[in-house]
Amino acid sequence: MLSSLLIILAPLLIGYAIVLRQRGLLARINQALSAMVYLILFLMGISLALLDNLATNLLTILHYSVISIITILLCNAGGLALLERVSPWRHPHRQQALPSRLAMALESLKLCAVVAGGFALGLTKLPLLEYATRLSEYTLLLLLLLVGLQLRNSAMTLKQILLNRHGMQIAIVVALTSLAAGVINALLLGLPVKTGMAMASGFGWYSLSGILMSDAFGPVIGSATFFNDLARELLAIMLIPALMQRSRSTALGICGATSMDFTLPVLQRSGGLDVVPAAIVHGFILSLLTPLLMAFFSA
Repeated sequence: MLSSLLIILAPLLIGYAIVLRQRGLLARINQALSAMVYLILFLMGISLALLDNLATNLLTILHYSVISIITILLCNAGGLALLERVSPWRHPHRQQALPSRLAMALESLKLCAVVAGGFALGLTKLPLLEYATRLSEYTLLLLLLLVGLQLRNSAMTLKQILLNRHGMQIAIVVALTSLAAGVINALLLGLPVKTGMAMASGFGWYSLSGILMSDAFGPVIGSATFFNDLARELLAIMLIPALMQRSRSTALGICGATSMDFTLPVLQRSGGLDVVPAAIVHGFILSLLTPLLMAFFSA
């Protein structure tokens, strides 16, 4: 168990220990990270196609994904609604013109197309495809190193995190209620509790969570986690404007780790500039917790 945990955490911590000053190098690292995400998701699709009893496994993935996303979002919404009552936002709500949510949703669905492409290639059963799983493991280690570099050099200091009360509170509530939902999912789906909690620790970061879970538990659990977290982002894009008028904590919390990047434009235009610092802190904390919790529960 300890050796598996160290194998996952070592590249992440090594990357986090490196401070980079060159902006050009950071930009290239971000580009490489995006390319590697597509590569690993493509390899995940190949591994999925090579499974025995394929039709049964696809139904299992769908079942796991639907139950997981419903349970996690309900638990998140309950905790965040309570937080909104205890610690409401003081500034009035100001909604601006929203970006095209359809275009943003299509951007997310490109990753599904990459998995589908790998799946289609895997159905050919070419001999070379048997190395896809091993290649994805090596690529994952490099990906975690780059994720550590990205988090360390994101210009988010500990002081900025601690001073933003709303961002920290929402991140803590989302993390705790998601883990509680993971326990419930494990009971509903007949999975080990640690597996359910690992699946719930993605916090919407589908491009990393699916990869980590595939490496730890195989392509069925990995694919279910991927679609669970992808659905979270797609639902957040659609629900943010309506939720922002009723509960800004809920609107921000359902975004999970994506609140610091992909869903940030929708949050800003729906909730105004006041929500941006909290969104960045919230997304940063959950992005840092995702690989740590998944490594811990999957070891």
